[in-house]
Amino acid sequence: MTRKGASYVEGRQEPSGFVEPERQKPEIDRRIREEAKEAVDRGSNRAARKPRRSERSKLPKVPLALDDTAGSLAKALGKTNGAKALDKLGRASLEFADERFTDARRTLKPLVEGAPDVAELRELNGLTLYRLGKWKEAAKELEAFRELAGTTEQHPVLADCYRALERWDDVSELWEELKDASPSAALVNEGRIVMAGSLGDRGDLKGAIALLEQGWKQPKRAKDHHLSRAYALADLYERAGRTARARDLFGWITRQPGEFGDAVRRLNALS
Repeated sequence: MTRKGASYVEGRQEPSGFVEPERQKPEIDRRIREEAKEAVDRGSNRAARKPRRSERSKLPKVPLALDDTAGSLAKALGKTNGAKALDKLGRASLEFADERFTDARRTLKPLVEGAPDVAELRELNGLTLYRLGKWKEAAKELEAFRELAGTTEQHPVLADCYRALERWDDVSELWEELKDASPSAALVNEGRIVMAGSLGDRGDLKGAIALLEQGWKQPKRAKDHHLSRAYALADLYERAGRTARARDLFGWITRQPGEFGDAVRRLNALS
């Protein structure tokens, strides 16, 4: 997102030990990628539910220009309390990075209550609730972040919350919004995975596979978002009974540098 003046991590003195909470994009946070792969498995046992849709305003053509976090907190809470809140936000980001999500939630709750219009607070609170599996609460926070920042930056996470809640219309709408904005290949890729997963959840394996196959080719130098997409596609192939295609794709994943989730186990199970 675009901010006026100093950004969240640039151009100001950070509190001691401050860690910027990483964006939940596949190339940055492997833990989130693994959780996304687990989300692929949620789909096979769901009963149909009447879809609902949230009312949301149209996003601006470009993300909104926001004040730096310190300035936003000072404006909301006053100079002294704003400085204290900034230190607590730093603590919460460390707790999030250390996967102490309950602690992060405890730290963030009074901050969000006191300064609900600070985008960074709503964003980190939403991501924390997502990691705690509190889908409805996480969606509320990330919807607020969307409105405050005017960005699609957390759309894959927000859409996955609605996927867990089986609110298919919201998943589709967020996918269309993300696809139209096209902020980055990695972010659109994550949204595509969530959208395909929602189709698979509803038994439309053909549509889910077609969405992930669209424009797909194995890159010479695979990045994490390529591996995420390949894993999701291989999983769908297996669920659709296309075992040879699943085996080939899981095999390609295992031949890439490093390890990616349980791809080796999945490949062995198909051999």
